[in-house]
Amino acid sequence: MRILRFAAMAVAVLFLCTICDAHQGSALAQFQRAQPGGGRPPAAAPSGPNAESAPLAAPEGVPNVNVVGSAAEIQQAFTPVGLFLRADIVVKFVLAALILASFWSWVLIIDKWIAFGSLNRKAKRFEKSFWSGRSLEDLYAQHQNRADQPFTVVFVAALREWKRSFEGGTPAQAQLAGVKDRVEKAMSVSIQREVEKIERGLGYLATVGSTAPFVGLFGTVWGIMTSFQAIAARQDTTLAVVAPGIADALFATALGLVAAIPAVVAYNRFVNELGRYTGRLEAFADEFSTFLSRQLDERVR
Repeated sequence: MRILRFAAMAVAVLFLCTICDAHQGSALAQFQRAQPGGGRPPAAAPSGPNAESAPLAAPEGVPNVNVVGSAAEIQQAFTPVGLFLRADIVVKFVLAALILASFWSWVLIIDKWIAFGSLNRKAKRFEKSFWSGRSLEDLYAQHQNRADQPFTVVFVAALREWKRSFEGGTPAQAQLAGVKDRVEKAMSVSIQREVEKIERGLGYLATVGSTAPFVGLFGTVWGIMTSFQAIAARQDTTLAVVAPGIADALFATALGLVAAIPAVVAYNRFVNELGRYTGRLEAFADEFSTFLSRQLDERVR
């Protein structure tokens, strides 16, 4: 899992370097905003019989489609990469933050998916070995030096406390309640620590799921403000002036949802998985505590 996270960090650093280099790229230069048209009001639309057959020319100050490039180049510029490269610097950093947040979310999702699968398989093997009839001494000798999963950690902690209680001989009748309480406390503390380890990273998924739409909304508002600034600077409301900023704004909203939806779905799924696994672990602790209590009663008879 550590190798996967280091690889994710390396890709994230490389992505940030690409953003800095692309800020002055050719795609941004192709869609650079034209200067204001001298403060003149927008030209009126043609009227009369020849208006229907007259070609639609771009307003003054707005680059013609033939100058910018072919239709294929225009379509390429409105792809996700083109939208990112053409965006304002603020919107660009918003998009970069959302992309990195989504990328790291997927790293955690894959990590947790593999981790829960491994934990369930190990728990199944341990329970099968525990209830197979093997002695507690054999299981303790096998797992005391390599407790690599919560079930073995709880088992070793309980049996270690059990052994310490009998180091000075069999406790008296009045001390039985104390032995039971210490064993149960040792298992409870072990369960709490192991659950805290398992749920690491879930808080990040919850944070991304709750904040990514608002970050995307911030990029949307900023993109719309940029469009209004372009309208005021050119004194023109044609689609060629408004479309780039609106497209960047909607792209920020879309990326916010792309980052948030998988994080929310994965968070809910993993919380349910954690709840089931914790219940299974607590059920084992209760059964083991009952087994040790029965053994204690038999020793003091």
